[in-house]
Amino acid sequence: METKNKKQTAPKKEVKGAPKGVTKAKSNAASGLTELFEDGLKDIYWAEKALTKALPLMSKNATSVELIDAINSHLVETEEHVVRLEQVFESIGKKATAKKCDAMEGLIEEGKGILEETELGVVRDAGIIAASQKIEHYEIATYGTLRQFAETLGFTEAASLLELTLDEEKGADKKLTEVAVSAINVEAAEEDEK
Repeated sequence: METKNKKQTAPKKEVKGAPKGVTKAKSNAASGLTELFEDGLKDIYWAEKALTKALPLMSKNATSVELIDAINSHLVETEEHVVRLEQVFESIGKKATAKKCDAMEGLIEEGKGILEETELGVVRDAGIIAASQKIEHYEIATYGTLRQFAETLGFTEAASLLELTLDEEKGADKKLTEVAVSAINVEAAEEDEK
């Protein structure tokens, strides 16, 4: 009987004198708010770039004209978000660098899973909206946090740019809700009755 080799991870070292469960940070861990802010920027920069590739797939698999329009409109905004993040990096004197965002990768994979598990039509459209709103909520949380970090650190220009993107993400989420409640969710529920 063969056993698959599982990736071995070293046990986390507990911090002496700290409550049980408190683990020691990696050697390259952020040591201050500025590093935490920069790390968050790298994550969301990767996430936005990944979305520019994922959104066209969602649009192609949607059937509702309103949903397709909402996704395509958000794709244009997402491309602007990438450029705006480059401006944020520049405003704090850093080169724009992407760091793989595991959270966004998981959300995108979940969205792709919905496409594989549903047939083309209103039920898939409802699933696309649900997956898209999870992504929007992640982005709203991230941009809200980064904006607050920027304000605290005195990065006024960065805070303003992040606020603009935060407002657009909230708008995209609102638009998705409107598309869902205007018809798609009701039509998808009617599919259950057939």
